[in-house]
This record gives sequence, C-alpha cells and structure tokens, in this order.
Amino acid sequence: MAEPTIQFRRLAEQVADELRRRILRGELADGSILPKEDELLLQFPVSKPSLREAMRILEAEGLLRVRRGKLGGAVVRRPNAANVAYTVGLVLGSQEVGLSDVGNALLQVEPACAGLCAQRADRGTAVVPQLRRVHAEAVEAVEDLRLVTSASRRFHESLVALCGNQTMIILAGALEMLWSAHETRWSSRVADGSIVPIDERLAVLEDHRQVIDAIDAGDARRASDLAAAHLLDAQHYPGSSGVVDPSMLRGWATAPQETDR
Repeated sequence: MAEPTIQFRRLAEQVADELRRRILRGELADGSILPKEDELLLQFPVSKPSLREAMRILEAEGLLRVRRGKLGGAVVRRPNAANVAYTVGLVLGSQEVGLSDVGNALLQVEPACAGLCAQRADRGTAVVPQLRRVHAEAVEAVEDLRLVTSASRRFHESLVALCGNQTMIILAGALEMLWSAHETRWSSRVADGSIVPIDERLAVLEDHRQVIDAIDAGDARRASDLAAAHLLDAQHYPGSSGVVDPSMLRGWATAPQETDR
C-alpha cells in the first residue's frame, strides 16, 4: 500500500532536483517567476500532486517564495550569504546560543580573513583601496554613533568579503551579518551617544587603519594579530548578553520574505 506514496515522493524529488539545479546554475534568475503550473507540467510529465510537492520542497529550502492571489506565482530566490545568516540565526536561536558565542567565533575567523587579505597578490588593487574607502567613511561619520557603528561594521564585513576564499566569505560572512545586526540594533537603541566617547571611537578606527596598513604591507601575521586584538576590545561596546535572535536580521534582506496571503 505504501508504493504509490514512495513513487509520488520520488517523482517530486526528481522535479525538485532539476529545478534546484537550474536555480543554482543561474538558468532561472533570482527574482524571476517560474512558469505557470500548466507550463511546468508540459516540461515535467508528472501529476499535479507531484509537481506541487516539488514546489513545497523548494519552498522549504528557501529557493522559492510562493505568492498567493491574482499576481501570485513561485518567485526564484538564489541562495546567498544573507540566506545563510538567517538560517544560522534560526539554528543558533533554537539552541539558545548566546551572542557571546558568535563573538568568540568571530575572534577565530575574522583575523584569519585579515591574514588572507594580506596574502592576496592583488591586494593593492582589489583589497586595500576598498578598505581605505570604508575606513574614510567611518572617520567622516565618527561624531554620530549610529553612523560610525554602521561604517565600522562595513569594515569588518569587508575583511571577510575580500579575503579571497569563497567558503570563508560565505560562512564567516554569515557570522558577520549576525554581529552587524546586533550592533546596529544596539546603536539605534542607545539614547545617549556619549556612552562611547569620541576619543574611544577614534581609537577603534585607528585599529582599523593599522590592520589596513598591515594588509597593504603583505604582513599576514601582523594583520591577523591586530585584528584579533581589536576584536577583543571592540566587542565589549555593544555587549553580548542574551541569545541569538533571528528577528534582528529583519531589514537586512536576510530573512526569507513571508508568503503573501
């Protein structure tokens, strides 16, 4: 009696596999809408229940967002670091992992990314100019705690994004997004910006400049050591009490959008 169910599931998985392949390879563009059900049934000779089950599989994986109503359809969502950050946030939150744990993880991976930046042969054109530009934005915004916090986080995110190792960019980038969301929420809730005096903000930015100089010089060990020492101090400002809350990622284009009703 179970055979029809097994066959139903197998066909649905085959359709999901093919559509997933097309999404990951970019054959189905991010934000595009899948063909209507009747058109898909012409491409995939399966029953409607099998096709709908395939859609549910991809929706559960976050690769599709199903919109209801007159303008409905299945919208393609290619996976990216933002999706990873949201998923990691959900997992950590479900296990009541503390923000301090995320901070400790960053203490391990971000200095490694700084070292990788320094090892890039093209760092003079592909890394350092971008880091100096972000740093200049932070210096310009130093008098506004919210703005300087945002610019400072862009510096940390850039250390990861420019490290040249795609796996680190995705995995460490997810952690950076979680911490950036935490610091952004913290800075927006701080009523008195003087909680972090200007001279302390400038000291933080001087740390950034020294990391950039080490990367520019190609000194991977120094870049890594400076980044680690900086993080030990900098993470104290927003604090790290409480557990990871995925809702803090709202507004960061990380969480899958809710299905329209």
